[in-house]
Amino acid sequence: MKELDVLYETVIDRKANGEEGSYTSYLFNKGLDKILKKVGEECTEVVIASLSQSKEELVGEIGDLMYHLIVLMVEKGITLDDVNAELEKRSQKTHNLKAERKPIEHL
Repeated sequence: MKELDVLYETVIDRKANGEEGSYTSYLFNKGLDKILKKVGEECTEVVIASLSQSKEELVGEIGDLMYHLIVLMVEKGITLDDVNAELEKRSQKTHNLKAERKPIEHL
């Protein structure tokens, strides 16, 4: 079993059988808003680490983001198989480069 599969199964277990002192259980108890806040924070930390930190620190931040994304997936009932199926669908597409988005001129 691969590490993401193990992590996914652990997160499912924490949601079903909360564990005292578990950060994962804490996130589920706090609800979707807290989970989304953490996903956003981790996204930002990945961007910052990409620009200014070592490979090791970036890998750590990517790991944090992936963990929080898996918590979000479990919360929303999305499986790793769902994501793999979507990626498989996308891998079948070719020549689908989209045009650059127009810059925002007025806010």
